[in-house]
Amino acid sequence: MDLNTIWFLIITFLFMGFFFLEGFDYGVGILLPFLSKKDLERRVVINTIGPVWDGNEVWMITAGAALLASFPEVYASLTSGFYLAMMTMIIGLIIRAVGFKYRSKREEISWRKAWDWGLFAGSLIPAFTWGLMISNMMGGLALEADKYYYGGLLPLLNPYALVGGLVFVGLFTLHGASYLGIKLAGSLKDKAKAAGRAIWLPVLLLTAGFLIWTFLATDLLHNPGLDGLPLAIIAAAALGAYGFLIRTEREMLTFLCGGIFILSSTLMVFTGLFPRLLISTLDPAYSLTIYNSAASPGTLRLTSIIFAIFLPLVMLYQAWTYYIFRERLTPESSKASLYY
Repeated sequence: MDLNTIWFLIITFLFMGFFFLEGFDYGVGILLPFLSKKDLERRVVINTIGPVWDGNEVWMITAGAALLASFPEVYASLTSGFYLAMMTMIIGLIIRAVGFKYRSKREEISWRKAWDWGLFAGSLIPAFTWGLMISNMMGGLALEADKYYYGGLLPLLNPYALVGGLVFVGLFTLHGASYLGIKLAGSLKDKAKAAGRAIWLPVLLLTAGFLIWTFLATDLLHNPGLDGLPLAIIAAAALGAYGFLIRTEREMLTFLCGGIFILSSTLMVFTGLFPRLLISTLDPAYSLTIYNSAASPGTLRLTSIIFAIFLPLVMLYQAWTYYIFRERLTPESSKASLYY
């Protein structure tokens, strides 16, 4: 296995980790205004992700840095082609970060409710934008001969990508509901599970339709090389099991099923793309692959050593954080108002 393939696998792993961890962060933020009207209960919901949300975002930064170090032409094409979409996402993330820090600065309920909706918007916008960008990567971009996309934002707002954005929002919301199922206790846990039960069927139907559309409109699920179809089947089975398990008291299994869906779906996308990273709809020769967009062999070797040293340390630290804050929370908990 050459370094180009190894780095493709590293980037795939980083995006799998990011969507798994940040996915339930976004889901919790999307559900926040709808689970309770009581300030203390909303604070408890926020505190389920309070100690970990910023650490989860590190995966996005690490994935971007890895992409820049290993496949700089892909990074350049993505950041220029998706510039307006990425700026929209960044604005959402800024609103979200400020909401976490400023919500508790004043006692007025109106102030706190406004920031609750800020957290909602700051979670919804990035979730939708990620779906929009990944769907366009799946369907292909009008990359020119110089490997750049010049079409602007409007062509990215095509029906396939817009539906993909809604799918991401729905799946992350389900993931957030199951995460709250393992982090909350009492009536709040029941409300989170009820929310998951209410949205599961619409999300299932939307996702199934999107997968069928993906099969018909792209080659990701019937790639002559690696085929993403087996992973799509695993993802569909996990999403189906989710709907059954969320009606039971097996919250951890429900969360794991949601996680399996997120992980297998991400792996499905990258497997279907391989060895491509960006597909050109104008000419297959214009597509960016792990070979024609890679950094020099020396750069790949050096960055491989750096990642081999520091990535396990980051993962150990984050695992320790989750272990320390593993307990369930209730409004009566001593940590109910510790953060936000």
